[in-house]
Amino acid sequence: MITTAKRLDGIGEYYFSQKLREIDGLNKDGKNIINLGIGSPDLPPHPDVIKVLQEESAKPNVHAYQNYKGSPVLRKAFADWYGQWYNVSLNADTEILPLIGSKEGIMHICMAYLNDGDLVLVPNPGYPTYSAAAKLAGGTIVSYELTEENNWFPDFEAIQAAVNDNGGAVKLMFVNYPQMPTGQLPTKEMFEKLVAFAKKHNILLVHDNPYSFILNDKPMSLLSIDGAKEVVIELNSLSKSQNMAGWRVGVLCGAKERIDEVLRFKSNMDSGMFLPVQLAAAKALSLGREWYDSVNAVYKARREKVYRLLDVLQCTYSKEQAGMFMWAKIPSKYKDGYALSDEVLYNKNVFITPGGIFGSAGEKYIRVSLCGSIEKFEEAIGRINPYPLRGDLNF
Repeated sequence: MITTAKRLDGIGEYYFSQKLREIDGLNKDGKNIINLGIGSPDLPPHPDVIKVLQEESAKPNVHAYQNYKGSPVLRKAFADWYGQWYNVSLNADTEILPLIGSKEGIMHICMAYLNDGDLVLVPNPGYPTYSAAAKLAGGTIVSYELTEENNWFPDFEAIQAAVNDNGGAVKLMFVNYPQMPTGQLPTKEMFEKLVAFAKKHNILLVHDNPYSFILNDKPMSLLSIDGAKEVVIELNSLSKSQNMAGWRVGVLCGAKERIDEVLRFKSNMDSGMFLPVQLAAAKALSLGREWYDSVNAVYKARREKVYRLLDVLQCTYSKEQAGMFMWAKIPSKYKDGYALSDEVLYNKNVFITPGGIFGSAGEKYIRVSLCGSIEKFEEAIGRINPYPLRGDLNF
């Protein structure tokens, strides 16, 4: 009998892969589900970006394999972008590695650094891929809990205790600010504490930073902290900030030694991206403040509708969130976010993500994506609360 590798033990299908298949089935049954779950931008990139792709892909000499380290044009564009928006100086030749989406970078990092049994600090709540990739690479997960009471920041005393309990042998620590799913913005003080903690324990900090431009006027990079390159590698992406999720363009930034180490794995797994995509991405990175303002104007209008949706659901939430989601605490009448999500899905044909998929610390929460039209949110509100004057949820 053919069996799967032991590394897949305990690794389930990605939640959204499974849930979207269920929603497809409900739609085939005529349910017309409004999906407010996944954060896939529904807006197009800037027209000039698409124009570059069209013009470059029509050329006869751009269809060959590309450099494993990416086009020098794209690397320079990333370096300029980091300099302009994050005030971080990066060497385009040695400190930048373009990726086929930043999600692949999470796997590359785990495979490049983890041996069987190595300990990995993973946020709870946090992006499920951190745990899955670390486990696939043989790592052992040590979850560190984030709480609303602590502004969704790491509790360094609790993490210190966890490190001590495990003999101080932690290899990697995943962090993500603006945080997903909570939308919590970072502070310089917190970033400084992270870097100091990593140096103290010789931990490689992996900062996942794809949301810093969404509903946020002051994007920050962990690499902006003095001495961060000694212990930090940062992932970034054009999926959210440039509306290019399906284009699969990401980047890994860090010291030359870290880039070279990850490249040893990556170069055995894939080749460089299609050159016209890289050149179009470079164009996207050159866009000015007006681009980000225009994107955020759309998300701000949508967020007002999501506030109303959450009010109808009697959830509580902070308005000081960044990113393309709203994170909200559920009413006490529900056992957990799954119960609320199921009730709304099966009774009102609206899908909202239960917070528990991001870890046990998210069980009393839900997450609503801002990736939908104003009309879509209005229809969802109408389905959930057909009697707005009475405030009757009609559940």
